[in-house]
Amino acid sequence: MCGVFGVYGNKDASLLTYLGLYALQHRGEESAGILSYSKNRIIQRQGMGLVSDVFDGDSIQKLKGTLALGHVRYSTTGSSSASNIQPFLARHGKGHIAVAHNGNFTNAYSLREEMEQGGSVFGTTMDSELIIHMLARLRRKPLKESLPEVFSRFEGAFSVIMLVDGMLIGARDRLGMRPLSLGSIGNSYVLSSETCAFDIIGAKYIRDINPGEIVFIDGRQPSSVVFNDCASRAHCIFEFIYFARPDSDIFTKNVYLTRKRLGAELAKEAPVDADMVMPFPDSGNYAALGFAVESGLPFEMGMIRNHYVGRTFIQPVQQIRDFRVRIKLNPISELLKGKRVVIVEDSIVRGTTSRSRVKSLRQAGAKEVHMRISCPPVISPCYYGIDFPTRRELIASNRTVDKIRDFIGLDSLNYLSLEGMLKAMPLAGDNFCKACFNRDYPTQIPKKFTKNILEKGR
Repeated sequence: MCGVFGVYGNKDASLLTYLGLYALQHRGEESAGILSYSKNRIIQRQGMGLVSDVFDGDSIQKLKGTLALGHVRYSTTGSSSASNIQPFLARHGKGHIAVAHNGNFTNAYSLREEMEQGGSVFGTTMDSELIIHMLARLRRKPLKESLPEVFSRFEGAFSVIMLVDGMLIGARDRLGMRPLSLGSIGNSYVLSSETCAFDIIGAKYIRDINPGEIVFIDGRQPSSVVFNDCASRAHCIFEFIYFARPDSDIFTKNVYLTRKRLGAELAKEAPVDADMVMPFPDSGNYAALGFAVESGLPFEMGMIRNHYVGRTFIQPVQQIRDFRVRIKLNPISELLKGKRVVIVEDSIVRGTTSRSRVKSLRQAGAKEVHMRISCPPVISPCYYGIDFPTRRELIASNRTVDKIRDFIGLDSLNYLSLEGMLKAMPLAGDNFCKACFNRDYPTQIPKKFTKNILEKGR
């Protein structure tokens, strides 16, 4: 995942973008970048690390302009390096093209080969750079003709915010896999991956950018064109389960309430005789709350999170991931001693994090440790921008539930069924991509794409 944010027509555009990226930090901790524009002048600052590592008051003050574009990233396609930090910027002729992208183009490798054979020279290993090269070749056409032509060639998942010659542009893939919303603050307009970023700057939500739509913001009322009027939808269901902040509305529906419903359905499907329900903070909090309410068991915070340590799931290097697991959560021994505990988690991907945490609960004196998962087993790779690309990394792809239980060190383990998960969703099941649970991909996945990912290990 990544987070994208853009502001048009505000003298504090860079400051608002900085605050917006803070709200979207959960979507990527690897790098951050902001680009500002004023009177055909571009100023850019970017770096590896958190938003707070890359920017300070002085750097924000230097990013003068009434239009700004921001991005937070963790790597899925492309390596973890400074050359791949977004937004990307290209100067073409007399103008500028800048891109901030969330998602994966599944046909990126064939398109890149085609572009290279035509003379394009790429400066990064990112699929997002393709947008700039393809648009540059069509710059003789009006933008509202060339951009639909560009985006119609991409397969996979994307929510994109662009700056082109002083215009702010937002676009979503034809299936709407990744979220993107339009808001306003006074007479200014804002684009964001999640609505929680609108709240932090006092912006008003207007609407979601529609799947297959391109929105143009240039000083007048936003206008739009449709490059693919597809009736199907394939929203990423993992946005509701794990990625999005609970105070966001994703695909027009609230995340917090959805996670509570997931927990309630889980309690109906897999009840357990125990003394308390607890989450592993923070992503399991709301499903655990729903489980507790439905089951009538006390809800407790049996582990305390160190909030100065980032998400373990989205760290790109396993050694860093393991280190952060050990220091991130600390159990409360006096609460847990001699108790039968139900852990409610949003998902199990690799299993190593859960194993470490359950071990610490045993050491703290828990008598029994049961686990309930608020989604089905993740059995299949995601090619649309989630960091579990190979079956080898997915514990449920090659182990039964009983073997996963034993590996993690649990007294019992149950997952929410696919039917139960879809029942808890605020939209009908056919609106979602569920490929990580059932291998039913909504787009064709080229063999060259999967082979390249397996070789790189992402």
